[in-house]
Amino acid sequence: DVAPPETPEQAAVGLYHLEKVMTDRLALEQQTPVLMEIELPLVPILAEMERTGIKLSSSMLQDFSKTLEADIATAQQEVFKEAGQEFLISSPKQLGEVLFEKMGLQGGKKTKTGWATGVEILTEIEHPIVRAILQFRELSKLKSTYADSLPRMVREDGRVHTTDAQAVAATGRLSSNDPNLQNIPIRTELGRKIRHAFIAEDGMELASFDYSQIELRLLAHLCHDENLVRAFEDRVDVHTVTAALMFHLSNEDVTKEQRRLAKMLNYAVLYGVTDFGLAQQLGEGFGVSESRELITKYFERFPTVKAYTEASVAEARSKGFTTTLRGRRRYFPDIHAANRNERLYSERQAMNAPIQGAAADMIKLAMIDVRKKLGTSATKMLLQVHDELVFEMVPNEKELVEPIRQLMENAMPVSVPIEVDAKVGANWGD
Repeated sequence: DVAPPETPEQAAVGLYHLEKVMTDRLALEQQTPVLMEIELPLVPILAEMERTGIKLSSSMLQDFSKTLEADIATAQQEVFKEAGQEFLISSPKQLGEVLFEKMGLQGGKKTKTGWATGVEILTEIEHPIVRAILQFRELSKLKSTYADSLPRMVREDGRVHTTDAQAVAATGRLSSNDPNLQNIPIRTELGRKIRHAFIAEDGMELASFDYSQIELRLLAHLCHDENLVRAFEDRVDVHTVTAALMFHLSNEDVTKEQRRLAKMLNYAVLYGVTDFGLAQQLGEGFGVSESRELITKYFERFPTVKAYTEASVAEARSKGFTTTLRGRRRYFPDIHAANRNERLYSERQAMNAPIQGAAADMIKLAMIDVRKKLGTSATKMLLQVHDELVFEMVPNEKELVEPIRQLMENAMPVSVPIEVDAKVGANWGD
């Protein structure tokens, strides 16, 4: 019950006394290399990235905000027309009453506080009003969270400066705050427009280097599945290969729908998604039993993947933690929880932790290698967003593109080829 330090001097004294305790603990838990070879060398790089920031076109976002405002009004009128009345769409209480009581739509679920109106409920309901509500929500979020908020965060230099945290995400990934630049939308066409507002300084370009299917490649390395490994070695589409094996077809005979199913399954396995969760993702025509059958079929065709995921859970159960290729630990205090949901959630996290943690270690090591390569060049590293690094590049330094790509691909040697997609443009969207 020691009182927190009141002055920087007291904090410094406290850290001095903690130093031996913490270094001894690091050594005991075999985490010293993670600190000394990955996390500490990254500190000055992140500080430099935070100071540099990235240029933002406020005028572009302000114009986009006006467009969104008009689209929101259109979506709102569509909702009111279908409902036959006006109400507060953003109120779950009013929305639930309109959908499930007045309109009598099927698929509603009652909770202690009223009707559930989350996206997982609404996406199961086929009706024009639901499509309009989901459109209203997406547009409203884009406007409030990005188009209106980001310009307010621009500093005098015309740039936004995020804060990167190394010790927040349990997997070892970096997290970004004020603003969070790791959740800038990319999945929808409207969302991608936000990225067009992140621009290069005059006379410069933005360059993006993105690891291709990094977690699937690391899965192939960790479980040594010869079909997955061969697909990456031969540069064949891994989802097509998965579909061909599951449905006993040649690669050429795989349909788009079968490839879609295989892709969903590849990522479902990575994240330990349940049969219920997969059914939600697959959409119409797929119930829990069909999804369970697909997962069973997947594991029959990829027994080494199943053995690997089971071994990861067993390691978490026996040791209380899992370990990445570089030795980073993630602890699972709820792996033996009496509460079934808590226990199963920990097990799913344990399946993914060594893979996502290895991806986190790889891009951090790449950042250290790339920063050394950049030296005193005018090209600057600006952002790390999951598996992507974004740079501001001088056009006459484009010879750096290939060395950066190679350093990223070789940052952490594995038995599967690692590929990085490099793209250059006037803004992040391009």
